[in-house]
Amino acid sequence: MTTQKADITEDELDEMLNVVNTTYGYDFSDYSRASMQRRVSRFMDTAGYKTAVDLTFQLKKDRSVFDYFLQRITVNVTEMFRDPAFYKVIRQEVLPVLASYPIIKIWHAGCSSGEEVFSMAILLSEAGLLKRSRIYATDVNPYNVEKAKKGILPLNVMKEYNENYIQSGGQNDFASYYTSLYNNAIIRKDLRENILFSQHNLVTDQAFNEFQIILCRNVMIYFNRRLQNRVIHLFNDSLSTFGYLALGIKESLLFTDLQNKFEVVSKDEKVFRRIK
Repeated sequence: MTTQKADITEDELDEMLNVVNTTYGYDFSDYSRASMQRRVSRFMDTAGYKTAVDLTFQLKKDRSVFDYFLQRITVNVTEMFRDPAFYKVIRQEVLPVLASYPIIKIWHAGCSSGEEVFSMAILLSEAGLLKRSRIYATDVNPYNVEKAKKGILPLNVMKEYNENYIQSGGQNDFASYYTSLYNNAIIRKDLRENILFSQHNLVTDQAFNEFQIILCRNVMIYFNRRLQNRVIHLFNDSLSTFGYLALGIKESLLFTDLQNKFEVVSKDEKVFRRIK
């Protein structure tokens, strides 16, 4: 016997997102519509809602339903040293330049559960730059932020992360960067000391510092063009002159009206530098 997949119409999705925005202040209206429909349908299946009307009613009525909805509807796919070639570019071409700054300020926007942030901390440590670095790691999902603060990862994925680390140019013992405890890997405390995890919404929140590098990888692929352009403006306003911007492999500056303010550092790994 097959279970019928939950479906949601355009109008039902608009109504649901409007309720979420007016009730809780989260505006998903400029997220990719097709992606949002798929994720809401998947959530309805998982949570047992037969109709979008039922879910919308519960979202408005029950904060705990919304908290679970937000936890599942935002994209939380991440891993340490994901796309090793990207980290090799950071090692070889970006960190030697950042070493000239007395204080290095870094923003990981859309940090999810922290794996890429911890990867950057390891790179900085190996380059002797961690103690004078300040890493601001933000995410729209408070569940992700609280999880990332703990620095606890599943032990069974560390072998894969070790392979990524080696391919990125790492030459140390990767296991020395965490402590094993039962089925968990706990990222070393000294690697986490200069990281500030906090909630930040790229849709509505403003610039809050001036950074030498901003990393926002594989987040904007879930936004429509208007929101993508708005976020690039936010990053431009948050970067120091000659600061770096790192995007995901499928993301680009070509659509934005600010593309002439950046030069390409790595075309393949989508690393750019602000020149104006």
